[in-house]
Amino acid sequence: MAEINGISVPFIPIVGNDELTQKRIGRESTNQFDAIFKEELEKVKFSNHALKRLESRNIQLGENELSKIQDAIEKAEAKGSKDSLVLMDKTAFIINIPNRTVVTAIEVANSNENVFTNIDSVVFAI
Repeated sequence: MAEINGISVPFIPIVGNDELTQKRIGRESTNQFDAIFKEELEKVKFSNHALKRLESRNIQLGENELSKIQDAIEKAEAKGSKDSLVLMDKTAFIINIPNRTVVTAIEVANSNENVFTNIDSVVFAI
């Protein structure tokens, strides 16, 4: 516990205690944080609904498939798309492009109506 004139105090005095100065966070660590933050933002995310659909339909995605989805998002983003239908193999994904979030996943063969609404683009993830 800190002391002032021999009396214990339940707080740390601001004046007269040079040992307690905090280290300044350098610009280097801030740049590192920014780089990691930007990298995380660029990753594909999945909504809870999409995760449930993937699980219930037994759709499994590996690194190769995730890479294809990432590439499709970048292509759609470059064209100014907002909500895109991404077709990959036998699976269709509805993706919110600005948020880089897969909203849902559908097996094309098991799709009842074969109608997709509220999309502004289609990307073939080959």
